[in-house]
Amino acid sequence: MQFDKKGLSNEQLINIYRSLLFPRMIEEKMLVLLRQGKVGKWFSGIGQEAISVGATLAMDSSEWIMPLHRNLGVFTCRGMSLEKLFLQWQGSKDGFSKGRERSFHFGSKEHHIAGMISHLGPQLALADGAALAYKLRNEKKAALAFTGDGGTSEGDFHEALNLAAVWDLPVIFIIENNGYGLSTPTSEQYRCSSLVDKARGYGMEGIKIDGNNILEVYDTVKGVRDYCIQNQKPYLIECMTFRMRGHEEASGVKYVPTELFDEWSKKDPVACYEEWLLHANIASVDEIKKINEELKLTIEAALKAGLSFEKNEVNIDVELSDLFAPYTYSVQQTKQNTERSTPLRFIDAIAEALDQSLDIHDNLVIMGQDIAGYGGAFKVTEGLSEKYGTHRVRNTPLCESAVIGAALGLSLEGFKSVVEMQFADFVSVGFNQIVNNLAKIHYRWGQQADVVIRMPTGAGVGAGPFHSQSNEAWFFHVPGLKIVYPSNPSDAKGLLMAAINDPNPVLYFEHKALYRSISGLVEAEPFEVEIGKARTVRYGEDMSIITYGAGVHWATEYREKHEESSIEIIDLRTLMPLDYDAIKHTVMKTNRVLILHEDNLTGGIGAEISAWISEHCFQYLDAPVMRCASLDTPIPFAPELENQYLAKFRLEESIEKLLSY
Repeated sequence: MQFDKKGLSNEQLINIYRSLLFPRMIEEKMLVLLRQGKVGKWFSGIGQEAISVGATLAMDSSEWIMPLHRNLGVFTCRGMSLEKLFLQWQGSKDGFSKGRERSFHFGSKEHHIAGMISHLGPQLALADGAALAYKLRNEKKAALAFTGDGGTSEGDFHEALNLAAVWDLPVIFIIENNGYGLSTPTSEQYRCSSLVDKARGYGMEGIKIDGNNILEVYDTVKGVRDYCIQNQKPYLIECMTFRMRGHEEASGVKYVPTELFDEWSKKDPVACYEEWLLHANIASVDEIKKINEELKLTIEAALKAGLSFEKNEVNIDVELSDLFAPYTYSVQQTKQNTERSTPLRFIDAIAEALDQSLDIHDNLVIMGQDIAGYGGAFKVTEGLSEKYGTHRVRNTPLCESAVIGAALGLSLEGFKSVVEMQFADFVSVGFNQIVNNLAKIHYRWGQQADVVIRMPTGAGVGAGPFHSQSNEAWFFHVPGLKIVYPSNPSDAKGLLMAAINDPNPVLYFEHKALYRSISGLVEAEPFEVEIGKARTVRYGEDMSIITYGAGVHWATEYREKHEESSIEIIDLRTLMPLDYDAIKHTVMKTNRVLILHEDNLTGGIGAEISAWISEHCFQYLDAPVMRCASLDTPIPFAPELENQYLAKFRLEESIEKLLSY
């Protein structure tokens, strides 16, 4: 293996050796502890250390890195406490994730390391978001993300690279090509001669290097970083390497031909670099020995503390409170001071909330397909790009997963973002980012996800099965998400402004059929409707209808046509967290409850509310809790079939049945 100093001093070269050796020695100790049964699962990076170490040393310490399982060198080169790392690996509450995450599935804002999730591809888009933040601030920085050869087959790889190229983002993508995705060889993963060839397809530069040569990795990444910053372009680096252990220790290595181990052991990144330092008289045998002894003592001292931690104390309140970053709702003012006496349409209230939020928050970015000059599929954002610039109101390619990931990456750097789904139905291709990245990140390692996802939803417009779904229940089961669903213009504005101000991930459902069909008085000044609080739309004594969205208008229409019935109507407004106090209060008052929603009956939010009422309010009921929902079929296109499908078709029958029980 040939090494090129390229102007580095002997002291720098020796420090690089120390940085390279440290993760190797930690891993060797971890393997001993694993055999002794003192630690659990371990993903070894032995044989690949030069990539993590070289790349991290080449980046500025304030630049975000998105590592994976085998990138221990990223954590050690960023100066993380080894004692705390041992506590992390042991599941201690004193680790980096309070015992909630394993091995390297955690991050640290202090060290600018974003915690990975097991779905490898989504982390690449976070680097896009961090790089976009640098670009918007005109900072001379770049972000770096790791992936493996197997990860390049995922759609997230394509989306992240394409988005970085289209937006001209200073991002470095590193592929660690170790020949296997768990046990599947590269010959069964792709057909291009080299993975770096994919760079050309995205209109970006790329290079293939020896990933075991620490100086080649360091020099390449350093040069690429300068290129990305100066040219505001992304870059792809394929690092050829080999892992000397299994995918994880339990999987073994029987699937790997023995001759490969013989071949790659001669290319060991630590041994080869150490041999060169000695041969070139850069370091002496005694110096090498001293470094080894110092690192051994450091590891043993940290390990002693890491293995002696006390068993975690469990506290349900702490676990639940850490789901969300704290936020207190309050009214925020803009420079404007106007009065309004004329009604505002539902769609205009949403647009005004976005406009005023962009004015209030200079760190707010809105992203979505066709939202800039075109104004979005429903013209909600029309005129905003002209007013605030296309750098803040950004058109995106068709890549929902990457855009949501980029929104989270922006949040790492303190930005707020609103992502528009063209239709709520399309969120399915961004599902993983929402439920596994956004929803869990604060609980996992205390990082806020300051992201709002606008979801044009619902039927009644004859749009068929893929543009009309009510899919709020998909996310209702996921801890860490807030879900709001306004039914009127005032709530539409107040809830959206609250969602944008809130530093937590919020799914904002807006019913398409209400956009231009309803109007109401809305405060001209910015204001918030507190997330988590229901509203009593109509007071009554005979029964309660608990509903949200279009269901509020269906229930109100029925009541206005049947003045003989005293029906109380509760608009939930927020689906997560639910306002259980409001639910209990109306049950105690009327003793009969109908839960109405547009979503399908089975597995809908009404089922959870019904179960909660039965469990907590049974003594107040004079009749069974009933549900009125849409059919358990996809939404049909033809108007007569759509009408039959909707819960509204069965509402009168359901009310009469409950009242006559």
